[in-house]
Amino acid sequence: MPSQIAVRPRRKAIQQLNDLIVDSIQDIKGKSIVSIDLREIEDSPADFFIICEGESHVQVRAIAENVRRRLRSEANERSKPIEGLQVAHWVCLDYFDTVVHIFSRDARSFYDLESLWSDAPSTDYPDA
Repeated sequence: MPSQIAVRPRRKAIQQLNDLIVDSIQDIKGKSIVSIDLREIEDSPADFFIICEGESHVQVRAIAENVRRRLRSEANERSKPIEGLQVAHWVCLDYFDTVVHIFSRDARSFYDLESLWSDAPSTDYPDA
């Protein structure tokens, strides 16, 4: 029984973190936001992927910086080192349980992560 009690707060904390990530993306007008639930996929690299796109490299970079800033200040969460921020075609923020992928439109369509993980349930969020 003690293990079940420990799991419930963790799930709630992950969902709160994901909600904050989505809100941070919407702050900067990120487009086509999708959350993919990978918890039932064997050997998945994380529990969730949150994927979005920006309309320019400047917007991609701004979304990444806003997610990083808000998670640090509001949730005391720090990502592993950010990948791709210099070029801003595909920026990846790794929060262990949740990995955030911020793409330019062309890069998103080229890598097509949603299709790679199409056997996992996903949630679409409205554009802000």
